[in-house]
Amino acid sequence: MRFLSFTAAETNSFGMLTADGDGVIDLGRRMGDVRDLGDLVAQERLGQAAQFSGEPADHHLSDVQHERLLPWPGKIFCIGVNYGGRAAEYADKSDAAYPSVFVRFPDSFTGHDQALVRPPESPQLDYEGEIVVVIGKEGRRIPIENARDHIAGLTLGNEGTIRDWVRHAKFNVTQGKNWESTGAFGPHLVTMDEIGDLEALHLTTRVNGELRQDDHPATMKYSIEYQIHYLSTFTTLRPGDIIFSGTPTGAGARFDPPIWLEPGDVIEVTVPELGTLRNSVVDEFPDGSTHTAPEPQ
Repeated sequence: MRFLSFTAAETNSFGMLTADGDGVIDLGRRMGDVRDLGDLVAQERLGQAAQFSGEPADHHLSDVQHERLLPWPGKIFCIGVNYGGRAAEYADKSDAAYPSVFVRFPDSFTGHDQALVRPPESPQLDYEGEIVVVIGKEGRRIPIENARDHIAGLTLGNEGTIRDWVRHAKFNVTQGKNWESTGAFGPHLVTMDEIGDLEALHLTTRVNGELRQDDHPATMKYSIEYQIHYLSTFTTLRPGDIIFSGTPTGAGARFDPPIWLEPGDVIEVTVPELGTLRNSVVDEFPDGSTHTAPEPQ
């Protein structure tokens, strides 16, 4: 099953795609005791939605606006420097024995087909295409071999970053990772019955059609299953928590000179089994207004 959060006719709701992928079945009006998709995950009731999968669509997919997939996810973990070759991108060549972990806030993300916002304080907005794990079952000290049982499904993420702000102080990246609407995740939560071997997934990121990132989770130093095991050692993972599992080489910061995102750019993060997460870029001005491209000279 493939779930989404959306707005149609000025009403926010959540639903699932029809079998042909062209229609949206509105679960918000069918499951009145569920607040939103995040609540459906938190209640561990994704499976109950299957009873509506054969019903006719309430909306054509092209007629809805995607919203942030989980409106207010729980804990948001991000795994850094994890794919093959990433450690070589950094001056510090140390090979840590444990994953690099940091956290983000929900409103630092937007949804599919929505704009990433480049703030006036910095031009260094960068992209990071990722596979995102949505936790569906509570657990603490989860064994690696049981980790998949705790996944509700997968989606795609662009873990957008303001690069100069991650270097404002030593030992933290919080500032550069939490500007509002600099990242995105979506478009759909794809349940695990539609996903095979996690290591075989093929992740690509394109900017304006140009291939920038291309890799498979098989090259991760720390597998998705290990990430779940490790994180659950020091905190209880609960339904609705999410994990950005790392990004491959090829981010804009690593070009010489760096290639930052600019207004009008389009970023597409793709895994065939999960679809494509697409976002454009706009500039934010000090008064809070946004523009898609610089004003003509």
